[in-house]
Amino acid sequence: MGKRETKNALKKIWHFIWEDNSIWSWIVNIILAFVLIKFIVYPVLGLTLATSHPVVAVVSGSMEHNGMDFEQWWEKNKEWYVKNGIDKTDFEQFSLKNGFNKGDIMVLAGKDAGNINIGDVIVFVEGRKDPIIHRVVKKYSKDEIIRFQTKGDNNKDSIKTQQLDETNIDGNEIIGKAVLRIPLLGYIKIGFVEMLRLLSSQ
Repeated sequence: MGKRETKNALKKIWHFIWEDNSIWSWIVNIILAFVLIKFIVYPVLGLTLATSHPVVAVVSGSMEHNGMDFEQWWEKNKEWYVKNGIDKTDFEQFSLKNGFNKGDIMVLAGKDAGNINIGDVIVFVEGRKDPIIHRVVKKYSKDEIIRFQTKGDNNKDSIKTQQLDETNIDGNEIIGKAVLRIPLLGYIKIGFVEMLRLLSSQ
């Protein structure tokens, strides 16, 4: 194939991908976007932000404040925090003090336990397939390992079951610390996962 034919072929491909409005062009665009994000953007972000999961979608309502402003939410929930040594002034200094919602996207950075403090929101895996995103409410050392207790802002207490013990999270189980919230964008992932689930159940 000569230079001219190659140039024309590339022009046709470019037009098909970026200007054609056919269903096939849309499908190719979705595949290209997936490949670009999965194999280029995601790894580069992970390397830059020092975490294996630089972006996660929130799939539960455990950190929601249910439409309340901070004052309302604190009045309703303060008893647990005060009892556990966290007062209103402390909580007002916490990152993401107004919580976040199901469907939000969270950008994570770093997972060094030494740089994580009470009030930070972390993502961790603790004996479960799916990661959890909750707020650190205690930090302590046990057997020379930094450990944490977390709690969802919308939960009455830290979860402690056979499957999950939020009162004893090993620092090595942390995936990253939430540093940025992007509202609602996570519903794309949630919808896609639900669609796959429905298709696989048929």
